[in-house]
Amino acid sequence: MDPVSLQLGTKNLWSLLVRLLSKDPQWLNAKVKFFLPKMDLSSRSKAEDATQGVMLQLNRLYTQGQATWQAFIHCVCMELDVPLDLEVPLLSTWGHGDGFPSQLETGEESQPESQLHHGESWGCGAGGGGLKRPHQSCGSSPRPKQCRKQQLGGYEELAKRYLQLLRSSAQQRYGSRTRRPGQPLAFHQAYIPPILQWSRATAPFNTQEGAILGDPKAEDGTEASILDLFNTKADKGPRVTVLLGKAGMGKTTLAHRLCQKWADGQLDRFQALFLFEFRQLNLITEFLTLPQLLFDLYLSPEAGPDLVFQYLEENAKGVLLIFDGLDQALHPHSSKDTAGPEAPSPALALFSGLCKGTLLPGCWVLATSRPGKLPDCLPTEAAMVHMWGFDRPRVEEYVGHFFSNQPWQEAALAELRENRHLQSMCAVPAVCQVTCLCLYHLLPSSSPGQSAALLPTVTQNYVQLVSTLSPRGHPLPESLLGLSEVALRGLETGKVIFSVGDIPPPMMAFGAALGLLTSFCICTGPGHQETGYAFTHLSLQEFFAALHLMASPEVDKNALAHYVTLSSRWVLRTKARLGLLDHLPTFLAGLASRACCPFLSHVAQRDEVWVGARQAEVMQALRKLATRRLTGPKVVALCHCVGETQEPELASLMAQSLPCHLSFHNFPLTYADLASLNNILGHRNAPIQLDFEGCPLEPHCPEALAGCKQVENLSFKSRKCGDAFAEALSRSLPTMGSLKKLGLVGSKITAQGIGHLVQALPLCPQLEEVSFQDNQLKDGVLLNIVEVLLCLPRLQKLDLSRNNVSMSTLLCLTKVAITSPAVRMLQVREADLIFLLSPPTETAAELQGASDLQGNASQRKEAQSRSLALSLSGNQLDNEGCRLMAEAAAQLDITRNLDLSDNGLSVDGVYGVLSAVSMCQTLAELHISLLRKTVVLTFALEQEEQGGMQERAALRDSLMRQMPCELPPHSTRIRLTHCGLQAKHLAQLCRALGGSCRLSHLDFSGNALGDEGAAQLAQLLPGLGTLQSLNLSENGLSPDSVFILTQCFSTLQWLFHLEVNSESQHVVLRGDRRGRDQLAGGPLPEFPVGARFSAFDQRCIPRSICLRQRLLEPLSLTHLCETLEKCPGPLEVKLSCEVLSDQSLETLLNHLPRLPQLSLLQLSETRLSPRSPLMLADLFSLCPQVQKVDLRSLYHTTLRFRSSEEQKGEYCGRFTDCALSREHVEPLCWLLSKCEDLNQLDLSANLLGDDGLQCLLECLPKLPISASLDLSHNSISVEGALCLVKTLPSCPRVREASVNLGSEQSIWIRFSRQEEAGKTLRLSQCSFRPEHVPRLATGLNQALKPTVLTLTQCCLGLKQLTVLLSLVRWPVGLFNLRVEEPWVGKAGVLALLEVCTQASGNITEISIAEAQQQLCLQLEFPRQENPEAVALRLAHCDLGTHHNLLVWQLMETCARLRQLSLSQVNLCDTSSLLLQSLLPSLSELKTFRLTCSCVRSEGLVHLTSGLSHCLHLEELDLSNNQFGEEGTRVLMGVLEGKCWLKRLDLSHLPLGGSILPVLTPRLRHMTLLQSLRLSHNQIGDTGAQLLAAVLPWLPELRKIDLSGNGIGPAGGVQLAESLGLCRHLEELMLGCNALGDATALGLAQGLPRHLRILHLPSSRLGPEGALSLSQALDGCPYVEEVSLAENSLARGIPQFCQGLPLLRRIDLVSCDIDDHTAKPLAASLLLCPALEEILLSWNVLGDEAAAELARVLPQMGRLKRMDLEKNRITACGAWLLAEGLAQGSGIQVIRLWNNPIPPDTVQRLQRQEPRLDFAFFDKQPKAPWGT
Repeated sequence: MDPVSLQLGTKNLWSLLVRLLSKDPQWLNAKVKFFLPKMDLSSRSKAEDATQGVMLQLNRLYTQGQATWQAFIHCVCMELDVPLDLEVPLLSTWGHGDGFPSQLETGEESQPESQLHHGESWGCGAGGGGLKRPHQSCGSSPRPKQCRKQQLGGYEELAKRYLQLLRSSAQQRYGSRTRRPGQPLAFHQAYIPPILQWSRATAPFNTQEGAILGDPKAEDGTEASILDLFNTKADKGPRVTVLLGKAGMGKTTLAHRLCQKWADGQLDRFQALFLFEFRQLNLITEFLTLPQLLFDLYLSPEAGPDLVFQYLEENAKGVLLIFDGLDQALHPHSSKDTAGPEAPSPALALFSGLCKGTLLPGCWVLATSRPGKLPDCLPTEAAMVHMWGFDRPRVEEYVGHFFSNQPWQEAALAELRENRHLQSMCAVPAVCQVTCLCLYHLLPSSSPGQSAALLPTVTQNYVQLVSTLSPRGHPLPESLLGLSEVALRGLETGKVIFSVGDIPPPMMAFGAALGLLTSFCICTGPGHQETGYAFTHLSLQEFFAALHLMASPEVDKNALAHYVTLSSRWVLRTKARLGLLDHLPTFLAGLASRACCPFLSHVAQRDEVWVGARQAEVMQALRKLATRRLTGPKVVALCHCVGETQEPELASLMAQSLPCHLSFHNFPLTYADLASLNNILGHRNAPIQLDFEGCPLEPHCPEALAGCKQVENLSFKSRKCGDAFAEALSRSLPTMGSLKKLGLVGSKITAQGIGHLVQALPLCPQLEEVSFQDNQLKDGVLLNIVEVLLCLPRLQKLDLSRNNVSMSTLLCLTKVAITSPAVRMLQVREADLIFLLSPPTETAAELQGASDLQGNASQRKEAQSRSLALSLSGNQLDNEGCRLMAEAAAQLDITRNLDLSDNGLSVDGVYGVLSAVSMCQTLAELHISLLRKTVVLTFALEQEEQGGMQERAALRDSLMRQMPCELPPHSTRIRLTHCGLQAKHLAQLCRALGGSCRLSHLDFSGNALGDEGAAQLAQLLPGLGTLQSLNLSENGLSPDSVFILTQCFSTLQWLFHLEVNSESQHVVLRGDRRGRDQLAGGPLPEFPVGARFSAFDQRCIPRSICLRQRLLEPLSLTHLCETLEKCPGPLEVKLSCEVLSDQSLETLLNHLPRLPQLSLLQLSETRLSPRSPLMLADLFSLCPQVQKVDLRSLYHTTLRFRSSEEQKGEYCGRFTDCALSREHVEPLCWLLSKCEDLNQLDLSANLLGDDGLQCLLECLPKLPISASLDLSHNSISVEGALCLVKTLPSCPRVREASVNLGSEQSIWIRFSRQEEAGKTLRLSQCSFRPEHVPRLATGLNQALKPTVLTLTQCCLGLKQLTVLLSLVRWPVGLFNLRVEEPWVGKAGVLALLEVCTQASGNITEISIAEAQQQLCLQLEFPRQENPEAVALRLAHCDLGTHHNLLVWQLMETCARLRQLSLSQVNLCDTSSLLLQSLLPSLSELKTFRLTCSCVRSEGLVHLTSGLSHCLHLEELDLSNNQFGEEGTRVLMGVLEGKCWLKRLDLSHLPLGGSILPVLTPRLRHMTLLQSLRLSHNQIGDTGAQLLAAVLPWLPELRKIDLSGNGIGPAGGVQLAESLGLCRHLEELMLGCNALGDATALGLAQGLPRHLRILHLPSSRLGPEGALSLSQALDGCPYVEEVSLAENSLARGIPQFCQGLPLLRRIDLVSCDIDDHTAKPLAASLLLCPALEEILLSWNVLGDEAAAELARVLPQMGRLKRMDLEKNRITACGAWLLAEGLAQGSGIQVIRLWNNPIPPDTVQRLQRQEPRLDFAFFDKQPKAPWGT
């Protein structure tokens, strides 16, 4: 009996366990290998009994400790078919801690093995054992020379035995792997190598120095095999290779594959191979030497470690050291070593020494790492190889081998081929393996296509894996949660290797059973070995960590968002903790998918509502990230996360939030990355531009973009793109239907790759721009590209710059450009080689959306002409060559420009070039600059082509009558700048230029002509014909040159403007600048240069001189004025200098009477003295032709003059911000008093103060001001305001004065020419105190004429108002008072009426508006008694109550009240009772208004009672009140007996139902009624019929408003018939009723002849009804306003033959009016000469309508406003309207908001014509000052 079983006393249980395990020895071997990875199973004796072997293995497991034995027992019960009677005692005895006796915990330990073993993936054991030897340290033993001599004989023998030991150990480890029954994956399955690609040598980033070192030497883009990693070519280069790949690409698998190949003898160049993992080296806390690293941690020699290490040093070229997981290395190590090479160091320091050659020099080092910033210990010459995973053939090969010898191999391949998304996931080898495991379990029980549908995301692959591998397909929730807790704790603490105590035994068993965990032997230091456990892949650990976060009740759901973060993927992996959470957000997002809800609910043992709340937290965090601006790596990471959620709404949110230009720079991108990006872009509506620059790209990753319709611009710039990349790209390009621009720049593509692209690009007809810059393409390839791509129908640019182009090829390309009809420019300069093309007209029309105004076939044919540019710069043509090229230019097929720069042209050669081009018909510009070596000839289109362009659109026909019959030839611009020209060259230059009849612009700037040259030019210019401009800037001209050039006004008819700036040497002579091209700042679209409206030529255009000098002395001004006397007029003079002295100003002003042709004199930015306002004021009497004087800030002065033909008229003076004070007032007024008729005087923004104002008011009667005086911003106080009130009576011509003392202080006085009958005084924000009120009343009492006083926010309280009313007393007259104070809105009707009792005169009008805070009163003097009121007052003689006393007082003061208006008041019962008592006494009351107010039902009874006694009422307004139906019925009693009523307004009251029958009988007796307003009462057809019966009884009716009453055709027809009987009707408003055409026809038949206003908006009128109305209106002599808005008129717009002579406003908003009716509409509008406002917004008017309106605008003299908002007018139509505005000066604004006009055109249009308004809000322009 086994001694262990005896000690346990469990003989029977032990025997049963041995018998059970003897049935499945392979399973036991696998488990022993899992728990004891260092155990050598092959060391057992083959003759050993099987039962004894099982017992021995169980003994070894038992002696490992309690945790290992418990985990093993759980594996037995979980994985094997254990009878229940055995399972229960096994778990109860050994499955818990209390069943393991303490006396055996320190059992027999297996000997530590000196080899570091590594586990593999799912279901795979850790590998074989090595030799068992006692530990022998090699760290610090000395190697004295004598020892080496003694052992020299055995030196080679020891090394040979150690190398053989290394190889046999590796063979044992990698050669003994067997496949367990029923498991699909085994170590011996075929290895599918991933894509390996040589890359530019990545220079390490030194964090301390912050510099990038080294220069890449490895060639980019070359694909490599595994054996190529150690190609013999590398002997001369670096011996360090870094293998870069993202997680899951198979880096660790490749490292073990190399070990296996070496063990098999395939890497025979290496004698020794060592493999280390940094994740295990991180566990070593001690410093090591290199011998300790090799022998103590890997495999120690049997003897002589020093000699063995010496052998390795001497044969280092045959030693390969592999370091896996460099990105996980810890312990930062500086690149500057301080210790010696043999000193103990951290593992990373040993790695650094090996890489730099300080340790084991000459050895080979291979490191694997995730991409990112690598440690700086890597040498700069290290070779970089990218690992890219699988492409499609590799995926299929892997799946085929995985399912080899399986009946469903073809089914698995079919699932893969039919699911593109599954293919993209399988591009990552780790995911491909998981997918195959899932398919292995799903295929046997699934129908075709169903298995792949269960694997839509990576996360759900892992979910399916856990589910299918679990016993009976249902994973245990407790096991999953426990294992997931271990995973999360490990990630958060940076742990990926766990000890046996870190994982509870049940979880260990669960992980081992499902193949989720792997085991291996780890060394924590020399002589210290133990078993380590890890998840089979880091991504699996991240999945379980995410599962714990989502399913564990211990994790707060609010904490989930903290884990949803995005990594930039540039983490420096030398921090104190590993960055292991990169993919955790992706798995969290995947588990947040709705499809994972049942799985999470099962794991968490909670309902789906609980799970849904946690998923919602993750989704909300992703939504926040989706709307942020992210870097390229984070965008890719978020694409993966969003794709995992399978939420279209979230994907759409992210897609729409992406910028239109998405850039990716300098980080690797795989096929899976671009596939996830394509998935997101599929939810985007707008186009996007993708730019990849410097990114290592997986060769086949462009295939992931196949079918992406949103990409409009695609650019790749990377040396890592090779032929395989180009081939993959060529397969995707034809499927990207929106792609317009393609860039492939700086790649390593050869002719083979270009061949694939050239075959694919013709399948992309939408391409507009292609760039193959900097690809080192050869001649033949370039020719092939050009020949193929120039045939693309929409191509506009082809860039082949910075390639290897020979001269012969360049000539061939030039020939292609000249012969190809599409090429308009070939640019060849230095490294540039660019083709610019013009697509055919048909293509352009398709791109721009051809409009209805397209020309006919012949016109399109004419427009197919191309334009071509030719550059011959940088050659040696010299003078003669340039002349010959200039002569031949007109004969060559060049229609853009000819560049002859840098060809050695001299001044003598300039004459030849000028002579050669003088007769060229197509030359537009010649620019020669000898200093800059520039010679460029620019050509224009042929004249015939211009004519074809001009006739292309039909709307041009409407303008041809206004344009010249023959288009003038195009103008030519000659620019001879910086050529060193002097006066001696001018004669010959002018002879050469004289042959050109088209010369319009001549530029001599930057030469050395001087004054002598200016004088010569003045003589020579008449011989050059009519120019438009001459530029003489920077020619060394003196200030006196202006006198010479001014004389040219008399000799040159074309000269209109002279600009001279002595400081900047700017001298320009110009022609007329008011044409359309000059105003717009450039030519308008599709209009010939010479075409202008004739109205421009008909106007008298003034000539102008602009002169700016530092000083303007009196002598210079005298000379200038004497010269100007000879200039023809009208003349504008604009002068500018720093300071103009009084003497110079006086000299200038004295000369003005001798300049009758002067229309404007301007002194801009010129400082004048404080005395200048007086000098300018005296000008009105000195110079009679002066019209306006404007002086602002003593810095800007403008004088306007009237011509001699104009009659003597008004004068205007403005002296603003001139520091005028009290002392200036009297002399200024004395000078101005000599003016005959001073219309306006502006003295604002000065320093007058109260004293200056008082002095000015005293002088005011002497000033002949007839319009206005502005005194704003003069520091006036309340004293000044009171002074103004006091002075007004002494100024009989003052009609209005306004004082506002607020922050925007304004004071102005308006006058009339004759004495005014009344005055208006407005005082705002004057802050009156109580003592000011008597003074205000005193001032008012001096006004013996009717006065209107408005007090706005003057701090006048209720008490002060009472005092003011009691103190104002006049002998006779009317006094109107308006008070606007905040307290008015709160005081209430009762308190305000109480104020009225204190008035000293009779109150005739009372108006209270609480919302506007207004109280308006009219007082009549002297106070008189009304006999009837006296009698009523005596009836209320009982004064015992306050109510009766107030009524008695109001009867006294309001005895003659004619109007009582209450608006927006809350009429309480007390107030209504007061009105009930007061109203009967008001015998003269004519008007009563109660609007927008609230009255209780009791109050209505009181009010009705009072109003029933007012039998003489003429106006009653009860509109917009909140009475209710019952209250309205009560109010109808007011109408009883009101036979004198003339105006009745009952709008917005509930008159429908039973109330209107009560109203209509009362209306019959109102025979004097003139205005009836019943709008918005919803009376319907029934009410309309009742009203139709009453209307004939109202013979005096003039206005009726029935808008918004729900009247249909039935009621409308009867109304129309009755309205025809109202012969005096003037205003008819029936809008917002569904009247229809029948009503319109009825109205047309009986339209009242005196009709002035017709409103029928939104009346459901059609073309028939509108036409009948327009025919009836035609010729009506009184119609002033017509509104037919919001009716579907289409082509039924008003058409007049006779017109409407008084029509002021027509409203046709939103009437579906289009261009077809534009001509008759414009003709009808022209027949309405009084039109002031035309509303045509929200229609479908286009450019044709704009042209017609522009044509009639100049003839509509009274038009002020035209609204064309929200139409289809383009830039062309807007330009036409600007032209029309230029000829109709009375128009104030044309609204053009929301028309399809580009923003830059809008700005140009507004600069030319500010009256064009494109803003959303209406900005009505103010009238200009002085009008």
